[in-house]
Amino acid sequence: MGEHETQGGDQLAINTIRFLAVDMVEKAASGHPGAPLGQAPLAYLLWTRHMRHNPDNPDWPDRDRFVLSCGHASALLYALLHLGGYGLPMEELQRFRQLGSKTPGHPEHELTRGVETTTGPLGQGIGNSVGMAIAQRMAAAHFNRDGFSLFEHRVWVIASDGDLMEGVSHEACSMAGHMRLGNLKVFYDDNEISIDGPTALSFSDDAAKRFESYGWNVLRVNDGNDLAALEEAIAAAEAETERPTLVVVRTVIGFGSPKKAGSAEAHGSPLGPDETRATKRNLGWPEDSAFHIPEGALAPFEAARERGRKLEAEWNERLRRYAEAHPEQAADLRRRLEGKLPDGWQEAIPSFKPGEDMATRSASGKVLAGILPKLPELVGGSADLTPSNDTYVKGTAAFAVNNPSGRYFHFGVREHGMGSAMNGIALSRLWIPYGGTFLIFSDYMRPPVRLAALMKLQAIYVYTHDSIFLGEDGPTHQPVSQLPSLRAIPGLTVLRPADACETAEAWRVAIEHRHGPVAIALTRQKVPVLEETAARAREGVGRGAYVLHDPEGGDPEALILATGSEVAVALEAAKQLAGEGGEGIRARVVSMPSWELFDAQPKEYRDQVLPPAVRTRLAVEAAAPFGWHQYVGLDGEVHGIDRFGASAPAKDLAKAFGFTPEAVAKRVRGMLGR
Repeated sequence: MGEHETQGGDQLAINTIRFLAVDMVEKAASGHPGAPLGQAPLAYLLWTRHMRHNPDNPDWPDRDRFVLSCGHASALLYALLHLGGYGLPMEELQRFRQLGSKTPGHPEHELTRGVETTTGPLGQGIGNSVGMAIAQRMAAAHFNRDGFSLFEHRVWVIASDGDLMEGVSHEACSMAGHMRLGNLKVFYDDNEISIDGPTALSFSDDAAKRFESYGWNVLRVNDGNDLAALEEAIAAAEAETERPTLVVVRTVIGFGSPKKAGSAEAHGSPLGPDETRATKRNLGWPEDSAFHIPEGALAPFEAARERGRKLEAEWNERLRRYAEAHPEQAADLRRRLEGKLPDGWQEAIPSFKPGEDMATRSASGKVLAGILPKLPELVGGSADLTPSNDTYVKGTAAFAVNNPSGRYFHFGVREHGMGSAMNGIALSRLWIPYGGTFLIFSDYMRPPVRLAALMKLQAIYVYTHDSIFLGEDGPTHQPVSQLPSLRAIPGLTVLRPADACETAEAWRVAIEHRHGPVAIALTRQKVPVLEETAARAREGVGRGAYVLHDPEGGDPEALILATGSEVAVALEAAKQLAGEGGEGIRARVVSMPSWELFDAQPKEYRDQVLPPAVRTRLAVEAAAPFGWHQYVGLDGEVHGIDRFGASAPAKDLAKAFGFTPEAVAKRVRGMLGR
């Protein structure tokens, strides 16, 4: 029996975790061994003694969630998943960070069984965890009944110095404290090291006091290898149900490494062959072993797995009896988990009459008012712009400490935290979150939008004040580059509806689009409700682009493509071009609310809308022109904005920037030499 096999069962399992992680990094010649070496004792205790989870069914709705917010420590998570019985084979550990493996450099949701959320950009995991805790609170309030507690899970998080440095952690954790999310348990790996060196180079916060000021319960563990102290802290965190808990755990990065422990050298690069052997020798491990799992190391994980099976079996029996006692609620729960929408919800989408003027943000509010009562899973709010975003439906209760059944969120001036929390809410599969802010502030929440797209989450972004035509607030608040920037995110569907009719259809698309986020860009200013959209938007918006107006007297000589408030301008320009009697220039107007949806259509449809033979094409959009040439071609032009806006009433800006029917018609004539 080797020296390592004489270690106690806990220490044997902990060192197995450590050296699986080290070996992964060493074989890949890339990765982060330091954090797994320091965090292994804490992670081991959480996974084997405290987390309620069943590796046989990672989708069990009432499982505890584990979030490794410091995603660079992914080798730790992969070791846990392998040892814990989540079906991650040793071959995948040996393919760490390689093309096509299930063990990428940072954890990816759905790619790897058992990974709850995609982490890596620091701070996002802790932000997601706040949303997960909110989702549990709402689920408990909505579904739990006396004698039938279906949702009582906790959210466990390991976060790093870097997570707490990132601004999103301030936004999300302030929110969690205000909401008193007692089901949230965060362990701060306080190892005092970042990539540049000691955290003291840039970070002198008293994290404990900071979180106390948020209203959190704060605990400390002075030695991350002291299993008894860790157990005591975890038990205390479990016992606290009225406030979120932060446990400050002092660890040693690269623990066990004779030369690199406690230094930045252990953070983001392999230990190297010699130091790996020395570390193994130092911790009583076979020096020349690789991916070694000694006899007895699996026993604690197998016991935890069996406990998880029993917990889920008890839950399933409770669910069976719940369905007998509360059949309607059980059917609703089953429907949500199956990803289905309620029957007839679309009938609640309001219709709009041509001829009236209405801002599309106002139309969006009216659509929300119609569909919210029919979609109990739809929840959302605004980043302190509720009246401006029209995201509140009268009579809707707000989510609060004393009202976790509330469906409206006052996120505060926290766009980044809002987006990250929305991702956590969406990951529950029980709720469809929406969040409102100005389009300009989409920049403040870009990281969670990008990760929602990467994870294919259903999240809906209500972005109002969508162009320079918001007016007097001026260029600081006028989005110019944001539309093309959002369109550049793979997997994000962007819709910029022309009027109220298209806005209604944009919401239909967003609700039915179950595998990816949707951004809806809406006007502050009033725009006309068009007869043409009333007749064609129902089919056209879902296809991304459609023919809004065709000239009389023959095939079109020119195509005018437009989105949002510029569609009405393009339509009037086409009528001016035709002249009295239709004897002028024949221009087709194409409303193009969504590039992504249009690109997904068959080529035959795309060619019908944009006939290849018509090469005179003008795109009209009050935004940066980037990207439009894929639709207008080399011979086409873009009537956009290549500078910042200005502070003035919308009508003055339209004239100054050339977004009038006369200016658009003049440009088409110039392109045709007429």
